[in-house]
Amino acid sequence: MYRAAVLTLRHLIDVGPIGLTPNKALKRYFVTWAAGAFCWPGYTADELYAINKVLNEHDFPPLVLLHDLLLAAKLARHRKGFLHITKSGRDLLDHGGSLWITLSQHLLLTAGHDDMLEIEWVSVLHALNVEAHEGVTDRRFASRLMGADEQDYHSKSLIYVHVLRPLSWLGLLHETRQSQSERLFKKTGLWPLALRFEESAALPPPTRH
Repeated sequence: MYRAAVLTLRHLIDVGPIGLTPNKALKRYFVTWAAGAFCWPGYTADELYAINKVLNEHDFPPLVLLHDLLLAAKLARHRKGFLHITKSGRDLLDHGGSLWITLSQHLLLTAGHDDMLEIEWVSVLHALNVEAHEGVTDRRFASRLMGADEQDYHSKSLIYVHVLRPLSWLGLLHETRQSQSERLFKKTGLWPLALRFEESAALPPPTRH
């Protein structure tokens, strides 16, 4: 998400405002460029074009979320049919740490939350600090967090969409496919740099094989 935001903000400066459709979506020429430039895992240009003849913004879900984030964080704004960078966007582009924090706050605290899931982020991050130390599946984490049966696919979906995927898109978790219906999540090197936990010293050592 951070890299995509930097590329988009830099595009707004170097190339200029991005055209919007009548529905205020980003125009196809930018979606096409973004698909190639972002190289988003699971949403690469090849993967997107495998199921779409042309690319509209809604065909590229990470771009939809990024667009919303840039507006919510006031890093960009709509004006006269175009997306323009704001002064805050220009300023934060030169301060990577502050930009990442801004994106994180808006993604985790304001973007796309579901009324059926009330997230206590302190508790969730503490749980993941232990559970994702060596790796935890979305099914298992949803079960532990919500007390649901591991076959409760609705709970798993809520936890994936609103907790695990955003943390992965921020670079805090690494996601790999265990099977067609199950994903494994492990903490990345960014996790201990961005987050601090009092009990970190008590984490179990990695298992050596």
